[in-house]
Amino acid sequence: MSVWNELKFGERTFFPKVRKLEELKEVVFDKSFLKHANMDMDVYFMFREVSKDKEDEKRIKDKGLRYDITIIPPKKLGLEFVKTAGHYHPFLPGSKITYPEVYEVLEGEAHYLLQHREKEGATEKITDVVVVKAKKGDKVIIPPNYGHVTINPSEVVLKMANWVASAFSSVYEPMRRRGGAAYFELTNGEFVKNERYEEVPDIRFLKPSDVEREVGLSLSKEVEIYELIKEPEKLAFLTDPNLLIKK
Repeated sequence: MSVWNELKFGERTFFPKVRKLEELKEVVFDKSFLKHANMDMDVYFMFREVSKDKEDEKRIKDKGLRYDITIIPPKKLGLEFVKTAGHYHPFLPGSKITYPEVYEVLEGEAHYLLQHREKEGATEKITDVVVVKAKKGDKVIIPPNYGHVTINPSEVVLKMANWVASAFSSVYEPMRRRGGAAYFELTNGEFVKNERYEEVPDIRFLKPSDVEREVGLSLSKEVEIYELIKEPEKLAFLTDPNLLIKK
C-alpha cells in the first residue's frame, strides 16, 4: 500500500483517486517504455473536495468552489518526467470562455505546461504554449481557455493544491486524442514537440508572477491559497472568469 493512500488535513482524513499508468498510456511520449512497464503502477494521487472541518466545507460549497490536493511522487516515464494526464476546462455556460484554476506548490517543484486552444468545428489550433516553473509557495493561475499538464521534474515528491469552481469537470479527451500536450518534457531537460499537432508556437517560459500580470491578478506568496476561503472575494474569478483581464 502506498504511503499516499490517505491524507490528514485539519480535523479530517481524505482518500484519493489514484491515477494509474494504464490511464496515461495514450499521452506518454516513450512508447517503448510502456511495452515493459507495470500498467497498474500508481502515478499520482488526487484528493478531491478537501476541507479542514465541516464549517469550511459548508463555506466552500456555498461559494461554488472546490479545493483539491494532488501528490505526484518522483518517477520517470521512460524518457519523460512524470506528469498528469493533462486536460482542458469546461466553458462557462452560455459563453466562449472556460473556467480558470489556481494552483499552489506546497512541497517540491512543478512545471506547468499551458496551451491556449482555439476550436471552430473540427478545426483545432494551439495559439500559445507557456511553461511556468514553480517552487514551494508559488501560485500559478491557469487562465481561461488554456489546457494544462503538471510535470514533476525533480527527485522529490510534488504536493500541490488547487482551487476551482465546483461546476468544473476536467475535459481529458482532446489531449488524449492528440497523444498528450503540444510538448513533452524529457528527463534531459529538453522540450520536444508533439508530432501529432500540425503546428504549435514556440514555448514562452514565464514566472508565476508573469502569468498574474497577464491576467490582471496578484496573489500573495506568503499566504497559502487554502486561507483564501476567509477572503472569498479573492477567489471570485474562479466562478466569474470575466473578472480576469487577459491581455
